[in-house]
Amino acid sequence: MSQTVAVITPAYKAQSTLAATVRSVLEQTHADWQHWIVADDGFDYGAFLAEQGLNDPRQVFLSSGGTGRGASATRNVALEQIETPFGAILDADDRLKSTKLEQAVAALGQYGIVTTALDVMTEDFRHLRHVGDGADAALTPGQHKWVSLSMDAMVVWDRRRADGRFDPTMSNMTDLEFLLQLYRTVPESYHLGTPLHDYIKRDGSMSNSKDVAAGMIASKREILRRLETGHYGLGAEDVAGLKGFLDVSIAAEAAYGAALAAKPGLLFEDHIGPMLDVARGID
Repeated sequence: MSQTVAVITPAYKAQSTLAATVRSVLEQTHADWQHWIVADDGFDYGAFLAEQGLNDPRQVFLSSGGTGRGASATRNVALEQIETPFGAILDADDRLKSTKLEQAVAALGQYGIVTTALDVMTEDFRHLRHVGDGADAALTPGQHKWVSLSMDAMVVWDRRRADGRFDPTMSNMTDLEFLLQLYRTVPESYHLGTPLHDYIKRDGSMSNSKDVAAGMIASKREILRRLETGHYGLGAEDVAGLKGFLDVSIAAEAAYGAALAAKPGLLFEDHIGPMLDVARGID
Protein backbone atom coordinates (compact mmCIF):
# COMPACT_ATOMS: atom_id res chain seq x y z
CA MET A 1 0.00 0.00 0.00
CA SER A 2 1.31 3.44 -0.94
CA GLN A 3 2.56 5.60 1.90
CA THR A 4 3.46 8.58 -0.27
CA VAL A 5 3.27 11.98 1.37
CA ALA A 6 2.75 15.06 -0.78
CA VAL A 7 4.58 17.91 0.96
CA ILE A 8 3.14 21.23 -0.24
CA THR A 9 5.29 24.36 -0.18
CA PRO A 10 4.05 27.74 -1.47
CA ALA A 11 7.00 29.89 -2.58
CA TYR A 12 6.93 33.68 -2.83
CA LYS A 13 10.29 35.44 -3.05
CA ALA A 14 11.74 32.39 -1.31
CA GLN A 15 15.20 32.35 -2.88
CA SER A 16 16.97 33.07 0.42
CA THR A 17 15.16 30.38 2.43
CA LEU A 18 13.98 27.58 0.14
CA ALA A 19 17.26 25.68 -0.05
CA ALA A 20 17.19 24.86 3.67
CA THR A 21 13.53 23.90 3.43
CA VAL A 22 14.13 21.59 0.47
CA ARG A 23 17.19 20.04 2.09
CA SER A 24 15.09 19.11 5.11
CA VAL A 25 12.74 17.16 2.83
CA LEU A 26 15.61 15.46 0.99
CA GLU A 27 16.97 14.29 4.34
CA GLN A 28 13.75 12.59 5.49
CA THR A 29 14.13 9.04 6.76
CA HIS A 30 10.76 8.29 5.12
CA ALA A 31 11.76 8.52 1.46
CA ASP A 32 8.31 7.98 -0.08
CA TRP A 33 7.38 11.59 -0.67
CA GLN A 34 6.64 14.14 -3.34
CA HIS A 35 7.59 17.77 -2.78
CA TRP A 36 5.15 20.10 -4.51
CA ILE A 37 6.74 23.56 -4.77
CA VAL A 38 4.26 26.14 -6.06
CA ALA A 39 5.69 29.47 -7.20
CA ASP A 40 3.57 32.52 -6.44
CA ASP A 41 6.07 34.95 -7.95
CA GLY A 42 6.75 33.60 -11.46
CA PHE A 43 10.21 32.39 -10.47
CA ASP A 44 11.70 29.15 -11.83
CA TYR A 45 12.43 27.32 -8.59
CA GLY A 46 13.20 24.10 -10.45
CA ALA A 47 16.17 25.65 -12.20
CA PHE A 48 17.13 27.45 -9.00
CA LEU A 49 17.36 24.21 -7.03
CA ALA A 50 19.14 22.41 -9.87
CA GLU A 51 21.84 25.07 -9.82
CA GLN A 52 22.41 24.28 -6.14
CA GLY A 53 22.41 20.53 -6.60
CA LEU A 54 19.16 20.16 -4.69
CA ASN A 55 16.93 18.92 -7.48
CA ASP A 56 15.27 15.52 -7.16
CA PRO A 57 12.83 13.56 -9.36
CA ARG A 58 10.32 13.52 -6.49
CA GLN A 59 9.96 17.31 -6.73
CA VAL A 60 7.00 18.79 -8.62
CA PHE A 61 7.02 22.42 -9.70
CA LEU A 62 3.87 24.43 -10.35
CA SER A 63 2.78 28.04 -10.67
CA SER A 64 0.01 29.63 -8.66
CA GLY A 65 -1.19 31.19 -11.91
CA GLY A 66 -0.29 34.68 -10.82
CA THR A 67 1.92 36.77 -8.57
CA GLY A 68 1.20 37.39 -4.92
CA ARG A 69 -2.02 35.39 -4.85
CA GLY A 70 -1.23 34.38 -1.29
CA ALA A 71 -0.29 31.18 0.49
CA SER A 72 -3.85 29.84 0.68
CA ALA A 73 -4.59 30.07 -3.04
CA THR A 74 -1.08 28.79 -3.82
CA ARG A 75 -1.43 25.74 -1.58
CA ASN A 76 -4.82 25.01 -3.13
CA VAL A 77 -3.24 24.75 -6.59
CA ALA A 78 -1.35 21.70 -5.36
CA LEU A 79 -4.25 20.36 -3.31
CA GLU A 80 -6.36 20.24 -6.48
CA GLN A 81 -3.78 18.01 -8.20
CA ILE A 82 -2.11 15.71 -5.70
CA GLU A 83 -3.15 12.05 -5.75
CA THR A 84 -1.10 10.71 -2.84
CA PRO A 85 -2.80 9.16 0.21
CA PHE A 86 -1.14 11.60 2.61
CA GLY A 87 -0.62 15.36 2.59
CA ALA A 88 1.64 17.68 4.57
CA ILE A 89 2.26 21.42 4.68
CA LEU A 90 5.72 22.99 4.79
CA ASP A 91 6.26 26.71 4.35
CA ALA A 92 9.20 27.91 2.28
CA ASP A 93 11.09 29.21 5.32
CA ASP A 94 10.47 26.30 7.70
CA ARG A 95 12.13 22.89 7.98
CA LEU A 96 11.20 19.33 8.85
CA LYS A 97 13.23 17.35 11.36
CA SER A 98 14.62 14.28 9.61
CA THR A 99 12.16 11.78 11.15
CA LYS A 100 8.99 13.86 10.91
CA LEU A 101 7.42 12.07 7.95
CA GLU A 102 8.44 8.65 9.26
CA GLN A 103 6.81 9.27 12.63
CA ALA A 104 3.75 10.93 11.12
CA VAL A 105 3.13 8.12 8.63
CA ALA A 106 3.39 5.55 11.43
CA ALA A 107 0.74 7.43 13.43
CA LEU A 108 -1.47 7.78 10.35
CA GLY A 109 -1.88 4.02 10.44
CA GLN A 110 -4.44 4.64 13.20
CA TYR A 111 -5.29 8.34 13.07
CA GLY A 112 -6.47 10.50 10.18
CA ILE A 113 -4.65 13.64 11.36
CA VAL A 114 -1.20 13.98 12.93
CA THR A 115 0.24 17.17 14.41
CA THR A 116 3.67 17.67 15.95
CA ALA A 117 5.32 19.93 18.46
CA LEU A 118 7.30 22.89 17.12
CA ASP A 119 10.87 24.01 17.47
CA VAL A 120 10.49 27.79 17.25
CA MET A 121 13.63 29.38 15.81
CA THR A 122 15.10 32.64 14.60
CA GLU A 123 15.89 33.22 10.92
CA ASP A 124 19.39 31.84 11.47
CA PHE A 125 17.95 28.69 13.10
CA ARG A 126 18.71 29.65 16.67
CA HIS A 127 16.35 27.90 19.07
CA LEU A 128 13.86 30.15 20.89
CA ARG A 129 11.41 27.73 22.51
CA HIS A 130 9.33 24.63 21.96
CA VAL A 131 5.57 24.65 21.51
CA GLY A 132 3.37 21.63 22.16
CA ASP A 133 6.21 19.48 23.45
CA GLY A 134 5.49 16.71 25.90
CA ALA A 135 3.84 13.33 25.78
CA ASP A 136 2.28 11.98 22.59
CA ALA A 137 -1.51 12.10 22.87
CA ALA A 138 -4.76 11.65 21.00
CA LEU A 139 -6.60 14.98 21.03
CA THR A 140 -10.16 15.98 20.26
CA PRO A 141 -10.73 19.23 18.31
CA GLY A 142 -11.62 20.95 21.58
CA GLN A 143 -8.36 19.87 23.21
CA HIS A 144 -5.97 20.49 20.34
CA LYS A 145 -5.30 24.23 20.61
CA TRP A 146 -4.68 24.04 24.35
CA VAL A 147 -1.69 21.82 23.52
CA SER A 148 -0.63 23.25 20.17
CA LEU A 149 -1.13 26.90 21.03
CA SER A 150 0.81 28.31 18.11
CA MET A 151 0.84 27.43 14.41
CA ASP A 152 -1.03 24.49 12.89
CA ALA A 153 1.01 24.28 9.67
CA MET A 154 2.78 21.19 10.97
CA VAL A 155 -0.26 19.01 10.16
CA VAL A 156 0.03 15.75 8.21
CA TRP A 157 -3.23 14.08 7.20
CA ASP A 158 -4.76 11.09 5.45
CA ARG A 159 -6.56 12.52 2.43
CA ARG A 160 -8.75 9.43 2.16
CA ARG A 161 -10.25 10.13 5.57
CA ALA A 162 -10.25 13.91 5.63
CA ASP A 163 -9.50 16.71 3.21
CA GLY A 164 -10.05 20.40 2.71
CA ARG A 165 -8.91 23.58 1.02
CA PHE A 166 -7.34 26.73 2.43
CA ASP A 167 -9.63 29.75 2.64
CA PRO A 168 -8.14 32.63 0.61
CA THR A 169 -10.73 35.06 2.02
CA MET A 170 -9.10 34.97 5.45
CA SER A 171 -6.00 37.06 6.11
CA ASN A 172 -4.77 34.98 9.05
CA MET A 173 -5.44 31.73 10.93
CA THR A 174 -5.89 29.78 7.71
CA ASP A 175 -3.90 26.82 9.13
CA LEU A 176 -6.37 26.40 11.99
CA GLU A 177 -9.34 26.89 9.68
CA PHE A 178 -7.99 24.15 7.39
CA LEU A 179 -7.45 21.83 10.36
CA LEU A 180 -11.06 22.37 11.44
CA GLN A 181 -12.17 21.26 7.98
CA LEU A 182 -10.22 18.03 8.49
CA TYR A 183 -11.88 17.51 11.87
CA ARG A 184 -15.27 17.35 10.15
CA THR A 185 -14.65 13.69 9.32
CA VAL A 186 -11.91 12.75 11.80
CA PRO A 187 -13.04 12.95 15.46
CA GLU A 188 -9.57 13.12 16.97
CA SER A 189 -6.00 13.79 15.91
CA TYR A 190 -2.73 12.40 17.21
CA HIS A 191 -0.19 14.86 18.53
CA LEU A 192 3.49 13.93 18.53
CA GLY A 193 5.03 15.77 21.46
CA THR A 194 8.54 15.60 20.05
CA PRO A 195 9.38 18.85 18.20
CA LEU A 196 9.61 17.67 14.59
CA HIS A 197 8.96 20.92 12.72
CA ASP A 198 11.23 23.98 12.70
CA TYR A 199 8.99 27.03 12.70
CA ILE A 200 10.90 30.19 11.83
CA LYS A 201 9.93 33.46 13.48
CA ARG A 202 10.70 36.32 11.13
CA ASP A 203 10.63 40.02 11.93
CA GLY A 204 7.23 41.21 10.78
CA SER A 205 5.85 37.70 10.29
CA MET A 206 2.14 37.27 10.84
CA SER A 207 2.56 35.68 14.23
CA ASN A 208 5.36 37.90 15.55
CA SER A 209 4.31 41.46 14.77
CA LYS A 210 2.06 43.85 16.66
CA ASP A 211 0.97 45.36 13.34
CA VAL A 212 -1.18 42.38 12.40
CA ALA A 213 -3.31 42.26 15.56
CA ALA A 214 -6.42 43.58 13.80
CA GLY A 215 -6.21 40.93 11.09
CA MET A 216 -5.59 38.16 13.60
CA ILE A 217 -8.53 39.24 15.74
CA ALA A 218 -10.86 39.48 12.73
CA SER A 219 -9.85 36.02 11.53
CA LYS A 220 -10.26 34.46 14.97
CA ARG A 221 -13.69 36.04 15.30
CA GLU A 222 -14.66 34.63 11.92
CA ILE A 223 -13.61 31.14 13.02
CA LEU A 224 -15.64 31.65 16.19
CA ARG A 225 -18.65 32.61 14.09
CA ARG A 226 -18.26 29.50 11.98
CA LEU A 227 -17.92 27.30 15.04
CA GLU A 228 -21.01 28.79 16.67
CA THR A 229 -23.12 28.35 13.52
CA GLY A 230 -22.17 24.68 13.14
CA HIS A 231 -20.02 25.21 10.05
CA TYR A 232 -17.62 22.38 10.93
CA GLY A 233 -20.22 20.02 12.36
CA LEU A 234 -18.38 19.67 15.67
CA GLY A 235 -20.05 18.64 18.91
CA ALA A 236 -20.86 21.04 21.74
CA GLU A 237 -17.87 20.01 23.85
CA ASP A 238 -15.41 20.57 21.01
CA VAL A 239 -16.97 23.92 20.14
CA ALA A 240 -16.73 24.98 23.79
CA GLY A 241 -13.07 23.97 23.96
CA LEU A 242 -12.18 25.86 20.80
CA LYS A 243 -14.24 28.87 21.83
CA GLY A 244 -12.49 28.98 25.20
CA PHE A 245 -9.10 29.01 23.51
CA LEU A 246 -10.08 31.59 20.90
CA ASP A 247 -11.59 33.93 23.51
CA VAL A 248 -8.27 33.93 25.37
CA SER A 249 -6.34 34.27 22.12
CA ILE A 250 -8.35 37.29 20.99
CA ALA A 251 -7.73 38.97 24.34
CA ALA A 252 -4.03 38.14 24.00
CA GLU A 253 -3.90 39.70 20.53
CA ALA A 254 -5.48 42.90 21.85
CA ALA A 255 -2.90 43.14 24.64
CA TYR A 256 0.11 42.00 22.62
CA GLY A 257 1.12 45.39 21.25
CA ALA A 258 1.53 46.91 24.70
CA ALA A 259 3.26 43.80 26.01
CA LEU A 260 5.67 43.84 23.08
CA ALA A 261 6.45 47.53 23.64
CA ALA A 262 7.21 46.81 27.28
CA LYS A 263 9.31 43.76 26.46
CA PRO A 264 10.76 43.96 22.92
CA GLY A 265 11.18 40.56 21.31
CA LEU A 266 8.43 38.95 23.40
CA LEU A 267 7.11 35.91 21.56
CA PHE A 268 3.36 35.67 21.24
CA GLU A 269 3.58 32.14 22.62
CA ASP A 270 5.26 33.44 25.77
CA HIS A 271 2.64 36.19 25.96
CA ILE A 272 -0.42 33.95 25.65
CA GLY A 273 0.90 31.02 27.69
CA PRO A 274 0.24 32.53 31.15
CA MET A 275 -3.22 33.68 30.01
CA LEU A 276 -4.09 30.13 28.99
CA ASP A 277 -2.83 28.86 32.33
CA VAL A 278 -5.20 31.25 34.13
CA ALA A 279 -8.09 30.06 31.98
CA ARG A 280 -7.25 26.46 32.87
CA GLY A 281 -6.93 27.29 36.56
CA ILE A 282 -3.19 26.64 36.64
CA ASP A 283 -1.21 28.88 39.02
